Amino acid sequence: MNNKTKELVCMAFLAIIIAISGTFKIPGIIPGTEFQLSAPIAVAIAGCFGFKRYICSGIIASIINLLLGTHTLLNVMVAMVFRLVAGCIISVFGNRLLVLSIAGPIGTFVGRIVMSFVVGTPLIALVVAAFPGMIYTLLTSYIIYKLMLKVVKLTAFKGLLNESIGDRA
Repeated sequence: MNNKTKELVCMAFLAIIIAISGTFKIPGIIPGTEFQLSAPIAVAIAGCFGFKRYICSGIIASIINLLLGTHTLLNVMVAMVFRLVAGCIISVFGNRLLVLSIAGPIGTFVGRIVMSFVVGTPLIALVVAAFPGMIYTLLTSYIIYKLMLKVVKLTAFKGLLNESIGDRA
């Protein structure tokens, strides 16, 4: 497989992973505090494949979810804020344990700030509802990253791993 084809297939595959994982919500103990599995998976993708591939596959995933009706424009807006913030943090600070662990919760927090302005809901209510998911993301992002890294190294996509950051963990 030539490099451009491999790049295209990889981004399509990553987009599908993000889109599908974004449709699954794990219920929280308190109603309204569900957790989207896509958050730690997205952080792992950004850590493994870099910002460009992550943001491009995230945009494709958002289009897929909009077309399927599994997300609204508000969902996409919050997801894109999350992607930009988490992706930039990882892009700037690398893929160390601490960075990968906190990038997702920070992205979620900033997403809730934007949502608060858009829908007029008090920020504290949105953050409290998102807090359990932020904890899940904090605890699982690095583990999923290490698993993803291990799996990708066994595939034809190993040459597409994020070399600008390297595995500094």
